[in-house]
Amino acid sequence: MAIESPVPSAALITSDIVLFGLLAATLGVIFWLASGPTPFWKKFFAWVPALLLCYFVPAFYNTVGLIDGETNSLYNPIASRVLLPAALVLLTLSIDLKGIIRLGPKLVFVYVAGTLGIVLGAIVSFQLLEWVWPAAVAGDTWKGMAALAGSWIGGGANMVAMREVYEVDATLFGQFAVVDVAMASALMATLLFIANRSAQIDARSGADTRAIDEMKARIAAFDAQNARIPTLTDLMVIVAVAFGLVGLAHAISNPLAAWFARYDWAARFSLDSAFVWVVLTSTLAGLLLSFTRARRLESAGASKIGTVFLYFLIACIGMQMDFMKLADRPELLAIGVIWMSVHVLVIWGAARLVRAPMFYVGVGSMGNVGAAASAPVIAAAFHPSLAPVGVLLGTVGYATGTVVAYFVGQILRLMAGQ
Repeated sequence: MAIESPVPSAALITSDIVLFGLLAATLGVIFWLASGPTPFWKKFFAWVPALLLCYFVPAFYNTVGLIDGETNSLYNPIASRVLLPAALVLLTLSIDLKGIIRLGPKLVFVYVAGTLGIVLGAIVSFQLLEWVWPAAVAGDTWKGMAALAGSWIGGGANMVAMREVYEVDATLFGQFAVVDVAMASALMATLLFIANRSAQIDARSGADTRAIDEMKARIAAFDAQNARIPTLTDLMVIVAVAFGLVGLAHAISNPLAAWFARYDWAARFSLDSAFVWVVLTSTLAGLLLSFTRARRLESAGASKIGTVFLYFLIACIGMQMDFMKLADRPELLAIGVIWMSVHVLVIWGAARLVRAPMFYVGVGSMGNVGAAASAPVIAAAFHPSLAPVGVLLGTVGYATGTVVAYFVGQILRLMAGQ
């Protein structure tokens, strides 16, 4: 999550419009090179996914001071509040709901294992550092960890909720927000890399990919039978449906959040967050459209346009990353590394136990750590038709994140002797 800067930006580029143009041009160059205009770039992108560069190149811009990823409006509100829900509408209106259901209980099992990995990771990282580096977990560090648990089980809204519940100091909260971005960024980069090689990994591990393969085959058959060259009318209708529903989602999200805010129990499920309602409403709208003639818009490229929005979101998430800030408080970064390692080990072990494919690991992990803002990105990296699975798991994280993070905070409080 981005942290507001109290001082003016010292970046070379401070105009949001110029920054928008730079990101758009960067994405265009990356994908043009990925198309293989020369033998060198063909070999390069055979090993380095284009999606990974869409993330790291903007992070490099931010690290060297060309841009300031935290003091602009591109991520919030443009990418996260406009393009993300628009992408959810366009990717969900072509959803194969029966196919998702056929993915079966293994997906749920792996996702829950990912949540358990976050809980265990908090406990293990706190205990290990209390043994070998007591200063790292001294004082109110446990409060910052409780807030971080909220983010890694649900999302930013859950993290803020935990900040209020445990009265986390603003400085400590900001430091853990850096750990949040750093570790979530590293996880996303790893999963994007793995997505490009998931077929080989699944083949070596003997994973059961039949449900995913069948879903991809049905989507491919539907595309082959119905695909057409989009007309201007097609494109205008796609844009109208996407942004019209985004506008509707925002129009009703604030009143809904305000109504639920009257009830104390609603905050535990993040139902008092307007953004949660934007995500839920956009997803539900796209899901309902999948049962109507609007599903035919997929034949004109609806999901491709939605994927463009997602790539821009990836670039906007990446530009908030500053590689240099990772060294500011190494003890907190050590907590994050141990914590995330436990999460990865638990979810990977669960997947191996039930012979689940890497897609389940990727979407189950990011459904916890990145919630609805990032889980669809990872799901789409495996296959565009799978993006709605990420949406569904991400929204589950919003509902459970606050409750589980509160539980984690209580355990850490006892471990800290407070």
